Amino acid sequence: MTNSVSSASAEKYSLASFFAGVGGIELGFEQTGEFRVVYANEFDKNAQITYRLNNPYVKLDDRDIHEVASEEVPDVDVITGGFPCQAFSIAGYRKGFEDERGDLFFELLRMINHKQPKAILIENVKNMVTHDHGNTFKVIREALVTNGYTIKWKVLNTMEYGNVPQNRERIYIVGFKNEKACESFSFPEKTELKTPLSDIINYNDKCDEYFYYREGRQPFYKTLVKDIKNKDSVYQWRRQYVRENKSGVVPTLTANMGTGGHNVPIILTDRGIRKLTPRETFNVQGFPKQFKLPKDMARSHLYKQAGNSVSVPVIKRIAENIGKALREDRKEYEEKVEVNEKYALVYTDIQGRYSGYSKLVQTFSTMESLEEYISDSIEMSCLLSVEEYIRIIKKGSSASFYMALPL
Repeated sequence: MTNSVSSASAEKYSLASFFAGVGGIELGFEQTGEFRVVYANEFDKNAQITYRLNNPYVKLDDRDIHEVASEEVPDVDVITGGFPCQAFSIAGYRKGFEDERGDLFFELLRMINHKQPKAILIENVKNMVTHDHGNTFKVIREALVTNGYTIKWKVLNTMEYGNVPQNRERIYIVGFKNEKACESFSFPEKTELKTPLSDIINYNDKCDEYFYYREGRQPFYKTLVKDIKNKDSVYQWRRQYVRENKSGVVPTLTANMGTGGHNVPIILTDRGIRKLTPRETFNVQGFPKQFKLPKDMARSHLYKQAGNSVSVPVIKRIAENIGKALREDRKEYEEKVEVNEKYALVYTDIQGRYSGYSKLVQTFSTMESLEEYISDSIEMSCLLSVEEYIRIIKKGSSASFYMALPL
């Protein structure tokens, strides 16, 4: 297939999304006015319903990504993916790549490697960076770099970068085929949180009785009444006690909220103590009021969709800077070159545990040629072993270094 999709519209960059969920990443990109979604892949049947309701003109591929041949995906300028994060989450089992969901990254990589888009965006939980002492992220980072992408990554908190009152830290990995485009890209700066809870939560009107905690309905109701006193706070029932989030923001939304789990955000309103409604959880993720929720869908599915989604305003700000970097790069993008070498030298610059930059320096056909390059071009003190790398990640240090890799 030729780059017909990319060239069909000079005004907007084309985008394909994997693990699309309800379309939060795509929405953030489209809100910039610079991107158009031409393909999306999502396997969850309930998420598909919500996606189609809001994106009737986007081709939604509802197959498991394992069943999707990369040749079936249109050539695009940008590929995005927020592959399921439970395997790396605090709320999950911390198994990482040992979890069967961990291989989904490699399915996304299969698409990226075949389509070779100009830019990529990957979103995941903060814990992915430190999981397995840094090994999990090391594999992801090196896989992207050795497949031709210069990348930057950073952990951003929604309440600091999205002007939405939610304490939600996520890692965002941005990559470009063109090294200069990546160098010109920067993550957005922090922004003041001006949106109050009252803008996204209805404290005044009566909601459906389902959402309220009432005497005789919950065995811990008296504890809630005793401890929940402040309308400016969001609370959580932690199985045996009430936890107050005094920072004036909603704690991180999870996929199991509203289903009886201990992560349910609880608020004090004029009509009593209640959990957030599904609409409010989408508000907490920065979805616009016009975003449609299926009327006949079980509330548990809607809570799950909101918890699994992304903070749209943060995505929008990142997408704006991706668009700027692509516009500034006026050079032609080279065609994909097959790498038949056996070794690679990768450069990485990390600023603490949760921010960094990485690029491919050169590939080599023999270990001898790699060693010769290293001896001629870099200081040996800058060449790290895996053990030294892991020590740096554990300490959360800043460092610039090289690593030699087998391909």
